[in-house]
Amino acid sequence: MSKSSEPPKKYSAFIERFPKLGQAWEAIHEAEAEGPLDPRASRLVKLAVAIGAAKEGAVHAAARKALKAGITAEEMEQVVVLSAATLGMPGAVAAYGWVQDVLEKGEKKA
Repeated sequence: MSKSSEPPKKYSAFIERFPKLGQAWEAIHEAEAEGPLDPRASRLVKLAVAIGAAKEGAVHAAARKALKAGITAEEMEQVVVLSAATLGMPGAVAAYGWVQDVLEKGEKKA
């Protein structure tokens, strides 16, 4: 596993301490792959949900996984723009910053 695809250390420590939760989490990921949405659409929906929930860490993770899946910066930014009408400008600007955190790190690695 490359450094960028490794889960955060706290996550790994949590799963090591609570392996049944780790197994349940894996089962959730397997189950969510079922359905009519293709993987790209699923990644964008997950980003949108994280943005709507205002979960900075989840937005970072969703954006990292979206990049890895080949989703462009422009596509992720459109998800942020679409959130503005529901979340308001402060929420959309916060989400934009969280996505940019990931995009800026991705550009530095390229």
